[in-house]
Amino acid sequence: MKSIAVVVLSAVLSVTAATTHHATGHTGVARLTHAQQQAIVAAGEWHRGCPVWMSELRVLSFRYYGFDRSTHIGQIVVNAKVAHPLATVFGKLYRMRFPIRDAAFSSTYSPHPDQSGDVTASFECRAAVPSPCSGGTSTHHWSMHAYGEAVDIDPRENPYVGCGMTRDKTALSYLKRSWHRPGMVTPAVLRAFTSIGWGWGGSWVGSTKDYMHFSANGH
Repeated sequence: MKSIAVVVLSAVLSVTAATTHHATGHTGVARLTHAQQQAIVAAGEWHRGCPVWMSELRVLSFRYYGFDRSTHIGQIVVNAKVAHPLATVFGKLYRMRFPIRDAAFSSTYSPHPDQSGDVTASFECRAAVPSPCSGGTSTHHWSMHAYGEAVDIDPRENPYVGCGMTRDKTALSYLKRSWHRPGMVTPAVLRAFTSIGWGWGGSWVGSTKDYMHFSANGH
């Protein structure tokens, strides 16, 4: 177990170096390294019974424009069949200088992930979250994140809202969507995702909205 922990930590540190400084690394789509696979398992984000095999996932490395007005390299884990289309989307976001706060692999899959949850990320093997409006505790359905076919963009600026409320106190001011600030999903961002056929949680009918959430089937 100790040797595995050392390998996982080494992978996290190497990825952190590439994603927390100015962009100097490579972009593109690649298979997960053995160390990255171990990091995802150690983080509890993949386990037996998940709807996709680890071999079906890819690491998408992309340039993004940060809130610090600098260029960074982000890495998200996605399904192989959506990796290249998503690469074109993030290319569009970068060219329009849409700011992303954090898209580091380590912020999602390290032994100590970003506790704020304010991370642009994709793969997470979990069930879909029920609307608080329904009062239920489970949907008994996999989230699209569990298939690697969903992306959450800037969660603070684009919160999940149920019955007109959000549990993230830091996101309260962002419930007023007409008051636009950097990082909030714009029509241009929406067009970038709809250009590959993806839907947006901000378009859901009813009082439940997931403004950060884009997915291959809109759910």
